[in-house]
Amino acid sequence: MLTDTISAIATPQGRGGIGIIRISGSQALNIAKQLCQISTDFKPRYAHFQHWYDKEGETIDHGLTLYFAGSKSYTGEDTIELQGHGSPILLRALFERTLELGCRAAEPGEFTRRAVEHGKMDLSQAEAVVACIDAATLRAAQQAQKQLDGAFGRRIHQYMDDLTSVVAHVEACLDFPEDEVPDLFYDQLRARVENELIQPIEQQLNSKLGERLFEGATVAIIGEPNVGKSSLLNILSGRDRAIVTDIAGTTRDTLEIDFEVNGIPIRLTDTAGLRLTDDVVEKEGVRRAKQTAESADLVIFVADASRPDTWNTQTHFKSLVPDIQVMNKVDISSNENFKTFLPISIKKEMGLEQLLSTMAEKLGDVDLTDEAAMVTSARHRTALQQSLTGIKAGLVMLGSEDKIDLTAMEWRRAWSSLGEILGIGDVEFILDRVFSEFCIGK
Repeated sequence: MLTDTISAIATPQGRGGIGIIRISGSQALNIAKQLCQISTDFKPRYAHFQHWYDKEGETIDHGLTLYFAGSKSYTGEDTIELQGHGSPILLRALFERTLELGCRAAEPGEFTRRAVEHGKMDLSQAEAVVACIDAATLRAAQQAQKQLDGAFGRRIHQYMDDLTSVVAHVEACLDFPEDEVPDLFYDQLRARVENELIQPIEQQLNSKLGERLFEGATVAIIGEPNVGKSSLLNILSGRDRAIVTDIAGTTRDTLEIDFEVNGIPIRLTDTAGLRLTDDVVEKEGVRRAKQTAESADLVIFVADASRPDTWNTQTHFKSLVPDIQVMNKVDISSNENFKTFLPISIKKEMGLEQLLSTMAEKLGDVDLTDEAAMVTSARHRTALQQSLTGIKAGLVMLGSEDKIDLTAMEWRRAWSSLGEILGIGDVEFILDRVFSEFCIGK
């Protein structure tokens, strides 16, 4: 398929000031010259104002034509960009004209896939392209940019280089009897594997912040009726979304709202007050509240400082332990000993900054020595975990005469698992899966 010249509308559907058609492949330059009805070549990386014509010689549109030559283009092959008006009708006509001139309609993500296959970027950088487009917060976008710049890929390459080195040392031992290889050699190799591979990979896997920056997190607010759950949702989100009254049981269903904490996208859910009731509707609300809490990434239990009967977090749950316990209305209570509870007053807006920082910390937002190396996708996490498992398995067998070859085998498998992250090796099925999630034109 790389021999085909492909074309796509690269801007989103709908009306806009500018619309872009992207063409890439060996015939891109010739097709652009036919489209403009000219015989001279375009100057690379220079904006040419041109009219674009249909097969009858009528003008379809006019705008800027840019030519990017071969290895200096995004895809690693000749690329043309046509920047015209953002009319869906004109863009469609211009796109269909490129097909008449010999282009094939690009598949989702095919431009970026060609960039990977031509060595312009690795697979982790290609995934960062999607992350940049889909980022819901500025912090997520900044993290995607770090990955797009290759920081994460460089870390994985380092692991692979280290594995290559230790495998070479192990395979060298296969040519010698066990009694000719000093124990000190194996001890040094174990220390190297532990320090250069196991510890840094475990550190990466221990943090889920990277994934939560892109996938977001669900936070459930639970507690007895009239403790301030709906008021907390309103004040955290900055919107008067939930109905707040003095009547117990006002909230009958779950209510969701999106906001962010330290750049982490949050779906915050207000739930029905937890209590025994004969009301059929409220009983269903309580059931949904429990279900929401059990599936949430983070659970905030809210209690009323003036009502000790609301303080027991285990009254309605057998095994669920809330991540954060909040004591509301501390401004009207004389009891200052709330032990494990975080004291706040929604009415007086006291303690809310501490609550937000606690939420961020519980969601994994801690100081990291190298944020650029954060794991940002489930695919990367799975590959790193498989690699770590192989590294540890090989380490157990290191030094055993009858298993030294198995150590090398496990570490080669670990190398291959890391290679899947970067698109190295026989990973055609992985490429198909990754680029199926891209938008057309990218």
